[in-house]
Amino acid sequence: MALLEVDGLTVAYRGIRAVRSFTFEVAEGEIVTILGSNGAGKTSTLNALMGLAPREEGVIRFDGTRIDRMPTEKIAKLGMTLTPEGRRVFPALTVGENLTLGAIAGKGRSGVAEARERAFTRFPILAERRRQLAGTLSGGEQQQLAIARSLMSAPRLLLLDEPSLGLAPVIVDFIFELLVGLRDDGVTILLGRVSHRFGEVRGRLVG
Repeated sequence: MALLEVDGLTVAYRGIRAVRSFTFEVAEGEIVTILGSNGAGKTSTLNALMGLAPREEGVIRFDGTRIDRMPTEKIAKLGMTLTPEGRRVFPALTVGENLTLGAIAGKGRSGVAEARERAFTRFPILAERRRQLAGTLSGGEQQQLAIARSLMSAPRLLLLDEPSLGLAPVIVDFIFELLVGLRDDGVTILLGRVSHRFGEVRGRLVG
């Protein structure tokens, strides 16, 4: 059964089309990757799914509900969340505060403490850094924080834009092992282009 259905999505910025008539589905429990070179429209597609880019045409359904006319906050409450390219953590807030904001942006304050502890279990380095300002973390630590923040709302569908960009191989390995674990726990995942080591990563995700 398709959890996400996209039919004829077109994204345009001031008349310039970044995505043209893109149609695809993501079944529940899958890890699906959108591949393409820089400028091919991967980021625009993911942003459009969340209501963060101008959707000129097309229909988007999430679990049977049409969402292409919904604002971002309503889409998040339905159970979809985005980890954007470039991490975009809040540098002046602590790791713990960043995680709390992730929960509030999704389904609200209920269960925040429990969700935060689950995040610390999945990402041990964040548990060690919980009182540290996010802006002082390394790139790999910030990427883990960005993913952990997205997971705070217990999403059914996790969108990840270039999650391995600029990271050391050991961190890339950790992230893709994490994604397989999330899929096994029932989280459906849609990725922007993974890395230049796509063949190796693909083996990890489907193996």
